[in-house]
Amino acid sequence: MPASQDPQIENASDPTKAPLAMAADAFAGAETSGGNQIGHDMVNELLSGVRLRGLDYRRIEISAPYGLRFGEDQDDNRAWLHFIGQGSVTIRTKTGAVHQLGCGDAVLLPCAGVHDLYSDADVPMRSVGDYERERLCDAACEIRACEQDACRSKDNLIFSCAMEFDLGWLHPLAHLKPEIMHIETVPEHDPQIPAILDVMTAELKAKRPGYGVILTRLADVVAAAIVRRWVESGCDICGWVEAVRDPKLARVLAALHKDPGRNWSVADMAAEIGMSRSVFAERFVELTQSTPQNYLTNLRMRLASQWIGRDDLAVEEVAERLGYASGAAFSRAFKRTTGMSPGAVRKIDYATL
Repeated sequence: MPASQDPQIENASDPTKAPLAMAADAFAGAETSGGNQIGHDMVNELLSGVRLRGLDYRRIEISAPYGLRFGEDQDDNRAWLHFIGQGSVTIRTKTGAVHQLGCGDAVLLPCAGVHDLYSDADVPMRSVGDYERERLCDAACEIRACEQDACRSKDNLIFSCAMEFDLGWLHPLAHLKPEIMHIETVPEHDPQIPAILDVMTAELKAKRPGYGVILTRLADVVAAAIVRRWVESGCDICGWVEAVRDPKLARVLAALHKDPGRNWSVADMAAEIGMSRSVFAERFVELTQSTPQNYLTNLRMRLASQWIGRDDLAVEEVAERLGYASGAAFSRAFKRTTGMSPGAVRKIDYATL
């Protein structure tokens, strides 16, 4: 698959997509073997909608002192991944927070904005886009800014990537995305990650034929692992983990996702698990921070946004899939829920989200 091809996460045959799809194993853990297969399947369903796509990769070899500015020519909603293959750097986020990164470190900035990587704080920052670049493959290039007389072992090797990061079904968690996600919490849950980071370091240094393509694939996997770990540890804040670990509630969520076009009532949902309407509604709100009907409406509109804006389906087809009597009825509901018309969504460039 070319490096620039859209790696939708639902196809687990691509290594870029597989880590997020595999996150259900970590969510459900030992409970899966105890009968919560529905919860396991539900997490798979939720994560299948997460979109993480590398857009622009750069291998940077540079001698200190330096100051690199990222994000000036990019949409503020883009994510950035930075991996340090040699040396140490300081990263300053868009809010001014400072973090030290050493060899083997990787960080993901979900909504990066303008941020800096530098060797010394008093060095003027220069936009990374101002450096001369050599194309490695369709989506990757190389920047070399090395002092001729300096020992190459003193250079910094950095691999950076601008990414599209859309939470899909997990969009209620968007406001919880931290400013920076660090790889340090991942290896204990994904023991294969240190080996991947070692391979990235080796590829950065050796520059063997095809290394640009290999690095883009590995970077996608590392970014996906970071996101997966954040979802695992962060979703409890708003009850998503508890919701999918609850066998009964997970069964309802799975049914809604499997058949969002059904004319669901709260009573219908409660009947799926043999619970009274009032008890079910209370439990649902407690764990998801949303009423059952609001959850269903948001699910439908999220699906509709993807089908219209990303898959270019006709409004009438989307309306039929989601159980609306007509395209006009669906359009009114869509505008009421999202504040946008279906036509406006179709014009959105999803590569910049």
